Amino acid sequence: MGPSGSGKSSLLHCLCGVILPDSGRVTLDGTDLTGLSEARRSRLRLERFGIVFQRGDLVPELTLVENAALPLMLLGRSRQAATATARELLDDLGVGDVADRRAGAVSGGQAQRAAVARALVHRPAVVLADEPTGSLDTVTGEVVLDALVGLTASIGAALLVVTHDHRVASSLDELVTMRDGALDAPVAGAR
Repeated sequence: MGPSGSGKSSLLHCLCGVILPDSGRVTLDGTDLTGLSEARRSRLRLERFGIVFQRGDLVPELTLVENAALPLMLLGRSRQAATATARELLDDLGVGDVADRRAGAVSGGQAQRAAVARALVHRPAVVLADEPTGSLDTVTGEVVLDALVGLTASIGAALLVVTHDHRVASSLDELVTMRDGALDAPVAGAR
């Protein structure tokens, strides 16, 4: 948690290998991301990470189910199998009824739940969420956050959420604050 400009999003980008840190290492299950080529970091992101952005960043021309199925198809699953898995997850998230609508034609909350589905569909080891409720109203934000936390736990993945919203932070297990690009000591039991 931290104010805008504190380095929260940059930290997420370092953790998943989008950018390399100025110093230190980032490892996942013994693999040093900082020592990998860009192509290998990209493949590792696809295989092991799920990422939820503030505004979902769905492809507006694709349907919600097509957006959610993308990681599986990129990993080599058939379109039919990927779509079936994505459709089940969209149903679990309460947006199965709009799964065949284009992402650009649904509400922000529906799109964000599809973004959560896309992040979780391939059962990643780590889910990173950058202000996942930041562009949603309070009620919809709570629905999205509850789904994100619950479904991430159900697949046994680690979840790291960056936010400036105290309500979001209070619903998570541990709180670490950032200020001017540096981490403060963690506060256990934030929930």
